[in-house]
Amino acid sequence: MSTTPKIALVAGATGLVGGFLLDSLLDAPEYSRVYALTRRPFNKQHPKLANRVVIFERMAEQLKGLVAQDAFCCIGTTIADAGSQEAFREADVDAVLLFARAARAAQATRFVVVSSVGASSQSKKFYLRTKGEMEEAVADLGFTSVDILQPSLLLGPRQSFRLLETAGQIFAPLINPLLTGSREAYRAVPAETVAKAMLGAARRGARGVYRYTFNGIRQLSEVRLAQPAAAQPAKNKPA
Repeated sequence: MSTTPKIALVAGATGLVGGFLLDSLLDAPEYSRVYALTRRPFNKQHPKLANRVVIFERMAEQLKGLVAQDAFCCIGTTIADAGSQEAFREADVDAVLLFARAARAAQATRFVVVSSVGASSQSKKFYLRTKGEMEEAVADLGFTSVDILQPSLLLGPRQSFRLLETAGQIFAPLINPLLTGSREAYRAVPAETVAKAMLGAARRGARGVYRYTFNGIRQLSEVRLAQPAAAQPAKNKPA
């Protein structure tokens, strides 16, 4: 495994998963620099952190000259928060693709993105169909590696109140054990676990396009940085 320090790009760092992800990346020894791309400045200080305030429609131009290896996308909203299906698509598809294209221009070879369990471009449900369309579009951009995390209900402290997620915090311990077999993918999962899984996907280093639901996300969250093999002492050559 290469020990050359890497540079990471992060979009959605001010969100629930993104906040945990940013902390994980800043603690990860393999990254020497982490660029958090946001629409507005945010108050976080760290020697490895660089906050770039961007206009998403001009992101590729604004990041010109920047080189990175890995890109992580936590952009996402709900139709209720967005206000309309059109606004939801602008956030969950258009903004994601603008970031992905900017990451490709920055020479990133790995793209890790949060989607949703059940995402499919063939779904009759607008939310899931839109997520599926985003996944397919990202997969077609030419990254060497694309890791798509498909969690169900996200658990964790949010700044805004969401009734379904508040109820999930309460009932998940009771409901999760009942979701077995093919329904296991729909178990609620802590946002921090998803964030750790995003880093784990980068550390796993697999090439190709991969999708992970509940069990795969849990496994990825436990991936640790591989340690370089200890150098062997040189043997004396016979005279």
